[in-house]
Amino acid sequence: MVLEKFRTKRKPSNDDYIVALDIGTEFVKALIAKIEGEELKIVGVGRSRQEVSDMHSGAIADIAGVVRNCEEALADAEEQAGLQAKRVVIGIAGELVKGVTDTIRYRRPQPDRPLDDSEMEFIIEKVQERAQIKAQKQIALETGNNEVEVKLVNSALVGIHIDGYKVSNPIGFQGRDVAVQIYTAFAPMVHIGALERVADELSLELLAVAAEPFAVSRSVLGNDANSNFTAILLDMGGGTTDIAVVNDGGVEGTKMFGIGGRSVTQTIASDMNLPYKDAEKLKVNIDHEQIKASVKKEVNDAIDKTLEVWIAGVELALSEFDSVDHLPNRILLCGGGSSLEKIVDILNEPTWHKELPFTKKPTVHHINPSEVIGVADATGDVTDHTFITAMGLLRVGYDTLIGSGEGDTIKDKFNRLLKI
Repeated sequence: MVLEKFRTKRKPSNDDYIVALDIGTEFVKALIAKIEGEELKIVGVGRSRQEVSDMHSGAIADIAGVVRNCEEALADAEEQAGLQAKRVVIGIAGELVKGVTDTIRYRRPQPDRPLDDSEMEFIIEKVQERAQIKAQKQIALETGNNEVEVKLVNSALVGIHIDGYKVSNPIGFQGRDVAVQIYTAFAPMVHIGALERVADELSLELLAVAAEPFAVSRSVLGNDANSNFTAILLDMGGGTTDIAVVNDGGVEGTKMFGIGGRSVTQTIASDMNLPYKDAEKLKVNIDHEQIKASVKKEVNDAIDKTLEVWIAGVELALSEFDSVDHLPNRILLCGGGSSLEKIVDILNEPTWHKELPFTKKPTVHHINPSEVIGVADATGDVTDHTFITAMGLLRVGYDTLIGSGEGDTIKDKFNRLLKI
C-alpha cells in the first residue's frame, strides 16, 4: 500500500533509505537502514516508551500519543543516521489481524496447454478473494459487526503443485490439477487507517503495512526462494503474542492473541496492590539482591499465574494450524515480553505440548540480530531479540521495493502479482 501523496514537512532524503516503525504496546522502535544491493545496513536506531493508554491489545488507541512517541524515536534514529528517510514500513498487530495459508485447487480446462502468467494471475486472484471472505467472516464473528471492512496487508507464495508434483516455477508446465498455497494477512480498515494517519502526521510515505508475525518470518528467511527453514516463530510483545509457523521456507499461517508482557505486569500490580509502574520495575528487577525473599515470592506467584494462561493461549493457537501434519521442533523467540526467563522455562516444560503434533520435544531459543538474513547493524545498538520485528519490517520494505520493479525471477513476478 502506498499513499497517494507524500507530505513535505520533513526534508527530502536519499531514496536508498527505509524507515521501520515497530509500534509496540510498550515501546516504539525506529530503525533507519540503507539499501546496499541485496543488503540492508542499519544506520540509525531510536526507541521511545509508550503510555499505558496509547495502545490496546497491540492496536493504536490514541493516535496523537503514538505520533508523539514515534517522533521521539525517529528523532533519535535520524540524529544517529545524520539524515531523514522518507519511506516507512509500519507493523500491524492485534487479535483482529488474520493470517492464513489457503490452498486453491484449480482444474485446468486445457491440461495440454502450458501454464502462462495470465492463468497464474487468475488463480492467485481466486485464492485472495476466498481468503478475504474468510477473514471478513471471522472478524465479523469476533467483533459482532457484520459491516467491518478488512484489507489485504501481506501475501506470500508458499507452494505450487501440478498433478501432485511440487514445482518452484509453474510457468510452461502442462497438467490438469494445479494446487496453489498462498499466505494472506488481512486487518480491519480502522487499524490500517490509524497507521496511515500516523505516517501522514509524521510526513512519511507509507511504503507498506506488515502483519508483525509475517515480518518476523521475513527476518529469518531472506531471499532464498528454495529455503528449507522450518520453525515456530513466537513474538511476545507488551500487548500481544504473535505466532508464525514456517515450514520449508513457506509461512503456513499466523495467529495472534492478546496476552503479552503488560498482562504479567498488570497481574503483579493487582495481586500486590501496586501502581503499574512500580509493578513493572519489580518485574524487570526480580533477581536484584535487594528485593526481599517474600516480595520475590509474591511477584513470582503473579508471573506464574499469568504464564499459566499464556501457555494455554500458545497451545490453543498452535492447535489451530490444522493444515500441517507435524509442527516444527524449533521455537524461536523475540519481542520484549519474551525477555522473562520464565518464558523459556515454561516452553521447555514437557506437559504443555503433549496434545500437539510435535515429533519430539521442541528446542527453544531467542533469535539473535546476527541471525537476521541480509540486515546488518552498523550502529552497535541493535543488540538483542527485542529488535527482530523491526528488522523484519525492513525486509518487508526491501521486498516491496524490489517487487514493484522489473524482476528477473519467477519469485519477483509472483511478488508483483501478490502485491507484497
